[in-house]
Amino acid sequence: MKLSKQHNPRLNATWIDQLLDDRTPLEKITCETEQFFQAIRKEFVFSKYARPKKSMTEKMWSLIAEKYSVEDERSSETCVSDNELYPAWKTQLDSEYRKLESTIVQCVNVTDYGAIGDGKTDCTDAFKRALGKGRVQVEVPKGVYLVKGLRLPSWTRLTGAGKGATVLKLHPKASRKTRLLTNRNYLMGNRNISVEGLTLDWHVERLGDVEKTSAGGNYSSCLTYAHVTFGWVKDVEALNPGLHCFDITSPLYNYAGDGLRGKSGSRFVWLDGVSGSGFGDDGLTTHHSDYIFVTNSHFSDPSGRAHQQGFSNSNGFEIDDGSRYVWLVNNSSARCFGGIEIKAHANSSAASNVFISGHLSVHDNRSFNFRHIGHHKKEDPESRSAFAIRAQRLVSIDPIETTLYEGSAPRSLVISAYRNVAINRFLFVGDPDYDYKLQPASAVQYRAACVSLSNGKIQGFTTAETDLSIAGGEQHASSVSVQNLVSTGSAEQAVVVGAGSELVYLENIRKRSSHLL
Repeated sequence: MKLSKQHNPRLNATWIDQLLDDRTPLEKITCETEQFFQAIRKEFVFSKYARPKKSMTEKMWSLIAEKYSVEDERSSETCVSDNELYPAWKTQLDSEYRKLESTIVQCVNVTDYGAIGDGKTDCTDAFKRALGKGRVQVEVPKGVYLVKGLRLPSWTRLTGAGKGATVLKLHPKASRKTRLLTNRNYLMGNRNISVEGLTLDWHVERLGDVEKTSAGGNYSSCLTYAHVTFGWVKDVEALNPGLHCFDITSPLYNYAGDGLRGKSGSRFVWLDGVSGSGFGDDGLTTHHSDYIFVTNSHFSDPSGRAHQQGFSNSNGFEIDDGSRYVWLVNNSSARCFGGIEIKAHANSSAASNVFISGHLSVHDNRSFNFRHIGHHKKEDPESRSAFAIRAQRLVSIDPIETTLYEGSAPRSLVISAYRNVAINRFLFVGDPDYDYKLQPASAVQYRAACVSLSNGKIQGFTTAETDLSIAGGEQHASSVSVQNLVSTGSAEQAVVVGAGSELVYLENIRKRSSHLL
């Protein structure tokens, strides 16, 4: 199976249904997942005396940070209607979109302001005049429009003629720091902005053969929403950014340490039908932002050039530092380091309260990778924020080694440091002819705790050590429940439990011959 750069992500739900071959209604699956989550969920209490000493850099960041809290059950409610799954707060987002439509007082065509879609003319000033102070819908017809970066005011719709038809492309003289498209006011924030039906080309070729394509921070992306409340990105393609295709974030990434987060994050943003390739870091990423909804989207084939060669943590979807209440529904990824990575850097709070329903990962190195860097090992401080992941209908096809991150063993799933994780209804498929070098196909490890894996199928990892490893030793996993797991024509051992792991519960683990595939 192969997913191309041009894969239509609106087919993802159908593909996932066919691969899982599971006719259980979505509403029932979602109720199951919530029941599994509540069954293993545990409150963890931290001593105020256990906080590690902050470095001088973290103290400086703390001056512009706020306290990070994990739990908010109201914000974690999921709704299912007519086989569609969405967060309860989407009704508020829909209401705000209608408000955007009613607030717009003028619909203009950017060509009436002097823009020419010939791929040669600098159209930056024409777009600025068309956008004005907002309360406007700017239509961009077919063509390639060169710009030196655009900043959108509040109450704006920017609409094109479709992916590949309307292209906004960075001018050859645009600096490496340029964000192709972003909101206008990071300090005061913006609201009710929508970008629809076009391609964003960051035009990385203009930089020549540079070692790194990004300028640091949250620069160098195709689209950045920073301090945006109520935002939409619909049917937009992003190509070859120096950093990210799409970044939903606060104005500054914040590194004040675990337990704190950046101020002025974005809130209530829906990305639907977005896609991208050639990204220097991640396809879609979130930082210090809440209430993000991502549906029917696809990212593949990163360049990894924002990092040192061979050390590129380039993910299709990355839910990163300080993010909360993120829903990912019916998305796909191919040939990335991680298909979906939920994580944080060591000096930031981890993403929490993430819900995944339906993801197709093909030839990613680590299809599903959940970790809090710097909080894994015995000498590391225990994570104060890596909590609460609900995931269902996950499909991993043929994870493989990658030049993006050399030496990283392929895995369908890795859970490290996170606690309160429930995964339900999954399919992990390996290539029987691929050398997995006696590494596990999936792993629960490095202080992961209160983890539930239910109703899964694993097949084809014939050269792996085991289909599922539950780590022992000094960084052992604990309170892990595995039930209704079928291993077919796969590793010699379905589950290996390491010495020293605690409270591991196994029920109905079955092995079948490859003849039953």
